[in-house]
Amino acid sequence: MLYYKKDFHNNIDAPSVFSIHKRKKEKNDMANAKKYDDLTFTDDFMFCKVMTTNPELCHELLELILGKKVGAFTRLDQQKPIEMTADGKGIRFDVYSEDDSGIVYDCEMQTSKKDNLPKRTRYYQGMIDLNLLERGADYKELKKSYVIFICPFDQFQEGLHKYTFENQCKEIPELVLGDESTKIFLCAGGHADDVSDEMKDFLNWLTTGQTGNSQFVNKLENAVLKAKKHEEWKVEYMTLLMRDNEMMEKGRNDMLFSLVQDGTLSLEIAATKAEMPVEKFAKAMKEAGYFIRELP
Repeated sequence: MLYYKKDFHNNIDAPSVFSIHKRKKEKNDMANAKKYDDLTFTDDFMFCKVMTTNPELCHELLELILGKKVGAFTRLDQQKPIEMTADGKGIRFDVYSEDDSGIVYDCEMQTSKKDNLPKRTRYYQGMIDLNLLERGADYKELKKSYVIFICPFDQFQEGLHKYTFENQCKEIPELVLGDESTKIFLCAGGHADDVSDEMKDFLNWLTTGQTGNSQFVNKLENAVLKAKKHEEWKVEYMTLLMRDNEMMEKGRNDMLFSLVQDGTLSLEIAATKAEMPVEKFAKAMKEAGYFIRELP
């Protein structure tokens, strides 16, 4: 089973008036976004497309990361979100797979360094387990799982290319909890001699684009080049960009409407921030179901 991600939710924390992004900046989002022909394997859209349409490459990548054989995939689903909570919070995995041994693999491409990545692995693991339980599994039937983050940087600044985490006893380090959940951070920013040459070639390719001598990396490079010639995917990518831009614009406008409705912001200032004539802004506000306070 393979999924796309990313985290999604319907709740938006209401910011102060001064934290609202200017419309001019968001109008340029489409122009500033990467062109389809410029996408690389580290871009989420390309990573998902290459992995989900080339299961043999996904399989080979997992074996390279784990250093052992991986069973044949039993399910292969694309863009299937996991939404489990009452408030609509959920997740879309980049590449989520299950093999014929019942092992679950979630492989994520993470290009921006964030302090909350370790806690995100905890959240992802929880959603994997909840999804399995929703499908009728008992606690004792929870499957062995790997949550893998591929990063073009060293998340922990310790010089390693690979960091593997499992739950174990603090007082007796050799005593492993045995919950069969493993988190792995694969970091291109490492410098230690801790992984194979093929893995080093893969990580170097992520940051430099140089394929090196690895046959596997060359296969990935060819898959990316082939994907760039896929006209339907190009249209899909542009459609997603436009949809995201529209959603951001709607979210910003709803924020302004709410601020005007509760009297925090004047109609004139809100219209200026939205770069709309006052009459047009007021009409859009009413059509969206908001009301404008009458001046005393």
